Amino acid sequence: MYRIAVDVGGTFTDIVLQNEKTGEIFGTKTPSTPTDQSIGLMNGIKKICEENNVAISEIQSIIHGTTVATNAVLEGKGAKVGLITTEGFEQILHVARSWTPAPISAWMGFLKPDPLADLIYTRGAKERITAQGEIHTELDEEHIRSEIQSLYEQGVESLTVSLVNSYANPTHEQRIKEIAEEINPDILVTVSFDILPEFREYERTLTTVMNSYVRPPMQKYLNNIRNKMDEQKLDSRISIVRSDGGLMSIPAASSRPVHTMLSGPSGGVTASAMIGVQTGYRNVISFDMGGTSTDVALTYDGTPRVSRETKVGVFPVKSPSLEVVSIGAGGGSIAHVPLTGALRVGPQSAGSEPGPASYDRGGEDPTVTDANVVLGYLPPSLVGGEMQLNVEAAKKSMDSVAEKLNTDIYRAAKGVYDIVNENMYGATRVVSVEKGYDPREFSLLALGGAGPLHANALGELTGCFPVIVPPTPGVLSALGFLQSDIRNEYSRTFIRTLSQLDTREIISELNKLGKESDEWLDQEKVNEKQRKIKYEVDVRYFRQGHEIPIEVTKDKLEKEGLGILKRTFDEIHEKVYGFKMDTEVEVVNIRAVAIGKVLSPAIPLSEEGGEDASQAIVDEKHEAYFDGEFVNAPIYERSLLRPNNKVSGPAIISQKDTTTLVLPGYTAEIDKHMNILIQKGDLK
Repeated sequence: MYRIAVDVGGTFTDIVLQNEKTGEIFGTKTPSTPTDQSIGLMNGIKKICEENNVAISEIQSIIHGTTVATNAVLEGKGAKVGLITTEGFEQILHVARSWTPAPISAWMGFLKPDPLADLIYTRGAKERITAQGEIHTELDEEHIRSEIQSLYEQGVESLTVSLVNSYANPTHEQRIKEIAEEINPDILVTVSFDILPEFREYERTLTTVMNSYVRPPMQKYLNNIRNKMDEQKLDSRISIVRSDGGLMSIPAASSRPVHTMLSGPSGGVTASAMIGVQTGYRNVISFDMGGTSTDVALTYDGTPRVSRETKVGVFPVKSPSLEVVSIGAGGGSIAHVPLTGALRVGPQSAGSEPGPASYDRGGEDPTVTDANVVLGYLPPSLVGGEMQLNVEAAKKSMDSVAEKLNTDIYRAAKGVYDIVNENMYGATRVVSVEKGYDPREFSLLALGGAGPLHANALGELTGCFPVIVPPTPGVLSALGFLQSDIRNEYSRTFIRTLSQLDTREIISELNKLGKESDEWLDQEKVNEKQRKIKYEVDVRYFRQGHEIPIEVTKDKLEKEGLGILKRTFDEIHEKVYGFKMDTEVEVVNIRAVAIGKVLSPAIPLSEEGGEDASQAIVDEKHEAYFDGEFVNAPIYERSLLRPNNKVSGPAIISQKDTTTLVLPGYTAEIDKHMNILIQKGDLK
């Protein structure tokens, strides 16, 4: 039997097939279909099955990372959302946190985006619950029934219910949902207690509204997938990847799509952590450079960093996700020279249609890919010979940049290459230096179709070595999905200072959340032996504005008492912010994380060879541009390389899903897992 992982990107859809008995991995790519991603998904599944002589009926499970929810927000193509909040709080999404982006005075040029639920579709419910969960004012059911009918008559397609203090008592939210479903059961209703039962009404309301906004397009997409699977008679379990790297079922993704906002990038981070542990380099900075964007993330001691809040566009979403910084730097990023005369690269992208000029699909703008072609870093033949690049078209596109810079096309192309590297270097500093980590203590892991072309140069800028290029970097996000576990979270606000709190009380509350987690794992049909429940407590200094999540165990709390929370919090606070305070701390939220371990077969080891890699040379006379001139840079076929082989730069290592560039003065060595490890030093 086989498992398939699918990662839909802006330019290509990546597919990985794994044999569940042997652990063998096969990868391929197919163009993405932005109008309906399910078409590209099914094309990719059929393609990889045909390439490896696997019957589609042998596919046991499909794991899918999707950008449908993210794109709906970024492109403004979500549903028309109605919002019901407590009377007097109708402006909640407009008041927000009175935040504007950096730098200072940016408010002068900042155009505040319209909320995802328009004020004309917002209604106040006559009700009030206190922060302690007591009913202060009973819900006026006749009034809210009339308001919901009015919203539905105005064409609202999805309804959000987010009442003040509902995290402490959801009774009124649940009753409003019942009334709405009585009026029209076909309109989807989302209540904030189901999405984020925590305090801070703005974040809770925004996150719930976003869930409502993307829910109809997500349901439509998931239905399209199911219909296409039925047409192909494909009876496989399909799981959707969450932003925090976990998996969720189709019904769960349909009801809580807000948890998939960073679905795609999370696979690459999960795979990078796994490969870092595999190679012995547990501290890893990964960068996933595709056709449109680059996603950068940090893994410390084998564990990716998880954030409780992420941003989708300019909207802060309170949803667990792996910490990823995305910038508009990819193979399709367009180079241009504005009136200032300084060369710029991105964030505009040629995408997959028409694509870079060298793709010969009608694109004329100079892109990063075209620069790599002109410099000789990217061979004219890609995807195992399936795709031929037009070198002359790439040179012609670079003319416009060279002319404005008053230089030749080769120096212009090198400028494009260097600038996109500097852009990515900035992103690596955001996840490392700005978080208190020294990048020189990390290795750099390249993934994405364009990543290995820039990895060595980025390693030189950051000081991150070795530079690791895994066996299938072009489809590594999809490979990471195969390592993902089934996952969900249950939380509640629980504000107490440690002096007000009893150990037995907090353990009792954690047990309640643990029971909810177990019930969910039952629904997901996870075997008892594969279950794990982790507990977290959000802690802050008394009256501080932000909290830090701390992982705890019930055993440690029982043995060491609540003092462990203070000691652990002080240590983390000092590491992150450089100081700690001799003041009381308080618990803010408690959380149970339900995990269903997915058993993934080990990737087989390859037969070892010697240091000589000459058997893998397929073009020994190829030339590439370095230090102002073209020099010999032989092309190696990666599939012919063996563990212990060493390649001295300058050299190009070609494979079906990507191309790796080894700079002069560096050596690439193949390890036992077939990873390329690039280090300083020349064999010659």
